[in-house]
Amino acid sequence: MYSMRGMTDDLTIGERVAFYRQRRGLTQAVLAGLVGRSEDWLRKVEHDVLPLDRLSVLRRLAHALDVALGDVIGEPVLMAGADESGRRTIPALRVALMDHRQFLAGPQPGEPPRLDALAAELATQWGDYQNSRYARLIQRLPLLITETQTACQHYGHTSDDGVRAHTLAASAHQLATAFLTKLGEADLASISASRGLAAAHVSGSDLMIGSLYRSVAHALLSIGEFEQAVALSRAAADRLEPGLGTATPEYLSVYGMLHLVGAVASSRRDNRADTTAFLAEADQAATRVGHDANHLWTAFGPTNVTIHRMTTAMELGDVQVAVHLGPRVNTHGLPVERQARHAIETARAYVRWNRTDDALDVLLAAEQDAPEQVRYHRLSRILVREMIRLPRPATRAVELAYRMGVHAADSHRP
Repeated sequence: MYSMRGMTDDLTIGERVAFYRQRRGLTQAVLAGLVGRSEDWLRKVEHDVLPLDRLSVLRRLAHALDVALGDVIGEPVLMAGADESGRRTIPALRVALMDHRQFLAGPQPGEPPRLDALAAELATQWGDYQNSRYARLIQRLPLLITETQTACQHYGHTSDDGVRAHTLAASAHQLATAFLTKLGEADLASISASRGLAAAHVSGSDLMIGSLYRSVAHALLSIGEFEQAVALSRAAADRLEPGLGTATPEYLSVYGMLHLVGAVASSRRDNRADTTAFLAEADQAATRVGHDANHLWTAFGPTNVTIHRMTTAMELGDVQVAVHLGPRVNTHGLPVERQARHAIETARAYVRWNRTDDALDVLLAAEQDAPEQVRYHRLSRILVREMIRLPRPATRAVELAYRMGVHAADSHRP
């Protein structure tokens, strides 16, 4: 499998499909046959007559074209540098995740990091993530990763401080995984999830282990490994199931979120039965929690379950259901990240229902609260690119595209 990321940054998904098909020397008829579709369907996809944002279909195309899912989607590396600091950011996080000191045994020279200070910084950075303050987060997260790894080396595996250090390291890597997945850095997200899961196992905390399994499942989703994500979510939930009788709200939140990840993965496999089953189990956990909460940074509760009902409806192609449900979900009690993510999904439903003006209203409102998330998210970029390629794009759509750095051959900058 090869990658051409960078050469196709300004192309639509349909244009990328055509680019990689021609690169491989395939005719439209052959590629269509490989994915079980008609030649007319593929022709419409390549000419952007038929919108394509269902990841289950995109993965089949990527597999047939022998490229990464991200190459077809065109997820850009959007935060290679931060203007505020003049420093490289994603590369700095890569260095922190691959720091050789994490592989060394025994205490390292120097003063050990203070665990209380690390815990406070970790909470601050989770807050930055959930408030969609990505530029601030990316400047601070590499140091947090490095310091939690250093703490694990200093305090070892057996002492109370060592257990706490590994718990903090697991949570820091979970944060990095969530952030990197959102930015389309699938390979780094997978590395981070694996490191975090290892730290969680050392901590011995079932809650941290469950949380990191969820992160691994998210990383698998980002590279199109839907079957593995389903299996992992189910296995991790089964591990927690014996404790449900006396479960705390924190326990229920982790258990419920594992089922929500499983629901998304199942919907991307076009498996309605499994999607329904995962959602039902998550709904039971949310009912026991009783209200929208944010235990262990999960934002889990009845509203998040409803959000996932709408998301899975879109993945299953039930656009009318999503259009009906999306605008009716009141997300104001959830973290900004959840609000903005649901807004993007609602905009997606509106676009697929030919209500572009409504979609634009939703995106512009979300941009007011979470400009960085709207700018960087894969779906919002796809939607805006489609809007500005319409025969007479709305001026405010072109202006939004310019702010996001989204370009199209037939668009005009304001």
